[in-house]
Amino acid sequence: MSIAETETPPEAHSHWDLMLRTWKELDLPDGWRAEVIEGGLFLVAPPTVEHAHIVSLIQRELYREFLRDGGGLSEASVHQTLDVRVPLRTGVYIPDLVVLPYSAMEYEPEAMMSDALLVVEVTSRSTADRDRRPRLWGYAHAGIPLYLLVDRWDPETDRGEVTLFSGPENGVYTSATKVPFGKEIHLPAPFDLTLDTGGFPA
Repeated sequence: MSIAETETPPEAHSHWDLMLRTWKELDLPDGWRAEVIEGGLFLVAPPTVEHAHIVSLIQRELYREFLRDGGGLSEASVHQTLDVRVPLRTGVYIPDLVVLPYSAMEYEPEAMMSDALLVVEVTSRSTADRDRRPRLWGYAHAGIPLYLLVDRWDPETDRGEVTLFSGPENGVYTSATKVPFGKEIHLPAPFDLTLDTGGFPA
């Protein structure tokens, strides 16, 4: 028996495997979430009332499109606090909203993200930087076609802004459309939905 054989554990695990196991075994208080971002473990506090209100407004508009006769989302559903796993970025993200076709729910969490239609993040003070960069890269690497970022403190304008990222290629979104709170932003097919941000609290 060689030295290498005696020093190698019976089951060698990758960093991703270890982080995923640690994340699954966490026991958190009600309302708290844990995410793995760029290989680091982060705890996320329950959202504020303003944060939850914005998520609710977006979810309501999505439901209207799901129920519309002839709409392109009759075979899709919207979820809160569903984990999005991106091994390429050593990430487990829990977006505020994710839209999936019904068929994707039969797959493993890591596989279903390639079928996701949209993810939505609303920034909080503690999560804004991660929403703007690591999550942006993670969702692009996962090939999610649309990422809607509702940034309540946009660093470029110092006001509330909504940005729709689209066209992921090689881990980068190739297009971005930004509007200030109070303006409308259009979600393309299969949504074909114009979202009014006038009710978003700054």
